Amino acid sequence: MDASLKTLKPQPSYMDKPVTDRPTQEEAEAAVKVLLRWTGDDPGREGLVDTPRRVATAFREMFNGYDMCPAEELGRTFEEVAGYDDLVIVRDIQFYSHCEHHMVPIIGKAHVGYLPDGKVVGLSKIARVVDIFAHRLQTQESITAQIAGVIQDVLNPRGVAVMIEAEHMCIAMRGIKKQGSTTLTSTFTGAFRDHPEEQVRFITMVRGGKAA
Repeated sequence: MDASLKTLKPQPSYMDKPVTDRPTQEEAEAAVKVLLRWTGDDPGREGLVDTPRRVATAFREMFNGYDMCPAEELGRTFEEVAGYDDLVIVRDIQFYSHCEHHMVPIIGKAHVGYLPDGKVVGLSKIARVVDIFAHRLQTQESITAQIAGVIQDVLNPRGVAVMIEAEHMCIAMRGIKKQGSTTLTSTFTGAFRDHPEEQVRFITMVRGGKAA
């Protein structure tokens, strides 16, 4: 095929800052008032008068991941690492998110590892990427894949491993109402995907040296 006829590979959506068409603060507060009425309460009573404003403000904070680009967080890397090319893990990254199906909390921790290929990224940037994706409406499967995908695409390491453990309030608070159940998800790329022993090493290190 003529090189001039080749099409560029589309950039994954998680590489960008999402484009959102937000309503005004006033519109958001009006929507909260409707929901308060839907619960059966009176948005005009003393305890709820300021609730619409508080909820709108809280939503801007809890969902500020839509205002950030995870790829930009990984943009600055370091190559002077004394030749280090072995596994780097940031584990027990606490996070909260919200289920995209019911908009109730997901509370958990992420473990992220990668095998550098000549460059590393600041450890706080890994935690920041987790937070950016977590501060959007999510499923646990999606956030696991998105974290691994953006690290693989931006840093181009030899492999990425991501494991997430989380409790879903949509299970604990409604429906089946089972408190304390935990969901585990994992994604492996590159060397972790191709070599099971690297997966075992990652999981063993995440578990503090104890076999999973």
